[in-house]
Amino acid sequence: MSDVVDNAARGRFELVEEGLTAFADYRREAGRLVIPYVESPPPLRGKGTAGRLMEGVLAAARAEGLKVTPICGYAVAYIRRHKEHHDLLA
Repeated sequence: MSDVVDNAARGRFELVEEGLTAFADYRREAGRLVIPYVESPPPLRGKGTAGRLMEGVLAAARAEGLKVTPICGYAVAYIRRHKEHHDLLA
């Protein structure tokens, strides 16, 4: 997703929609992208914003050849629901 931006200075991927920022905190560890927290502002919830954010995060991990370790319950559930990303699990 071209709209998802890696804000390396803040250690998070960001997606701005409707002037609000949804984000996924991350850290890189030995070939893995660890995702401890995903947050979508309340006005964006239920609109697919967090899903679009996760697609961007997972696309970035794939492009960099990283495995993903989701810690956040949302990230775990998202990957579980989308079998096309199971190969990324660390």
